[in-house]
Amino acid sequence: MRKKKILLVIVATALALLLNTSYYFRNEISSIYGYARATISYYGSSGQEVIDIQAKLYKWGYYKGIVDGKYGYKTYQAVRSFQAKNGLKVDGVAGPQTLAALGLPTRNTSPSTAATTSASGDVRLLAHLIHGEARGEPYTGQVAVGAVIMNRIRDGRFPKTIAGVIYQPGAFDAVKDGQINLAPTTTSYKAARDALNGWDPSGGAVYYFNPSTATSKWIWTRTIIRVIGKHYFAK
Repeated sequence: MRKKKILLVIVATALALLLNTSYYFRNEISSIYGYARATISYYGSSGQEVIDIQAKLYKWGYYKGIVDGKYGYKTYQAVRSFQAKNGLKVDGVAGPQTLAALGLPTRNTSPSTAATTSASGDVRLLAHLIHGEARGEPYTGQVAVGAVIMNRIRDGRFPKTIAGVIYQPGAFDAVKDGQINLAPTTTSYKAARDALNGWDPSGGAVYYFNPSTATSKWIWTRTIIRVIGKHYFAK
């Protein structure tokens, strides 16, 4: 009987700690981070936005749990891993910057504001990728790298968002080695805007590689359609 009472006390204590933690996040997180509560997801959150976050992180290999819409410890750790990998503030909170990197909108924005924010985030993310992958290349080559991202979005074999394409596991060396986190130049931003506006110097390519550094035999099986600077562009 005594053991049973001790067990009940332990369980009650654990539940109290959990409820207090959830209460803290619900009531304090907005003042700490300066966000309206409905624009973020955090430990203890639930709902469709959490499902979307989990689905993205699961697809990219960060999240190993069940996509159930409950922001628990596994989701928290997956968000932290994603943030650390992509140069974001590592706090385990899916705020506006993290949601943008995931390719997800915030819920408090109007459709027009969300579209503007998304477009701005797309330019920034694409500029980071271009700078990490193609700085030092001719300007047309930088635009062509951005165009490859856009071409992949339209190709059924790849994710449907810029963030999805860029952060697809193993897709780009700049993501793997962290060069995507380097500050883009004004030229990289200009190239990103040109690619987003439809300029495609790659000729419709969905792959590119540097023949002097490529280690994959498979990439050489692709049909090369354009050579710009040090990069071969292929389908």
